[in-house]
Amino acid sequence: MTNKVLLVTGGSRGIGAATAKLAAQRGYAVVVNYAGNRDAAEAVCKSIADDGGTAVAVQGDVGVPEDIARIFAAADELGPLGGLVNNAGIIGTAEPVEQMSVDRLTRMFAVNITGSFLCAKEAIKRMSTRHGGQGGGIVNLSSAAAKLGAPNNYVDYAASKGAIDTFTVGLAQEQAEAGIRVNGVRPGIIDTDIHSSGGDPDRAQKMSSVVPMKRPGTADEVANAIMWLLSDEASYVTGTTLTVSGGRAILP
Repeated sequence: MTNKVLLVTGGSRGIGAATAKLAAQRGYAVVVNYAGNRDAAEAVCKSIADDGGTAVAVQGDVGVPEDIARIFAAADELGPLGGLVNNAGIIGTAEPVEQMSVDRLTRMFAVNITGSFLCAKEAIKRMSTRHGGQGGGIVNLSSAAAKLGAPNNYVDYAASKGAIDTFTVGLAQEQAEAGIRVNGVRPGIIDTDIHSSGGDPDRAQKMSSVVPMKRPGTADEVANAIMWLLSDEASYVTGTTLTVSGGRAILP
């Protein structure tokens, strides 16, 4: 159990929502960040409250620096920050690189890469022992696409997650002596509504045949991996990205 605060970006649905609920069960007060779906975020908070936990929904787009400052200010009101889950991310509709617009690429990288950097920056200011903090953990959400490339579909998304893999390694080494462990989780095919955002709501089920377990994963299964990395059970784990893919091979 803990009396610290966990900030989950993109916490209103899918993996983020599952992580927020599990974190509350583990004793965290949870900041459920959302970009636009207020009803979904408030439903997550209500579920946590009904279970005896503490959570607050905070609107903010991690692709907008001013919003990030406001999100963390809301977290400060709950108590000392103990962890950050950099979960917020977007995906575009399937198309080859030669058809991708500059606007699409700019938005993709602003949310998936820059947003994660800036959220980590704010978390470090609060958690680092160099700044008077008590330490903590950061978990960055990657994707199997980072290793597979997502050709003819989402190369921009895959590239953004490749950047997150590198970010996780470098940041972990920077912060290791400051009491902050930084790790990643690399989900494979997970049955969440992000596939609807990409224009293919049934993609997870259709892709089941390429998974050795012959099924997509669940948001809860990814959330369990995230919370293990944040827990004291992983006290000597940093700079690691844990693949949660049902056995699907990831190229080196």
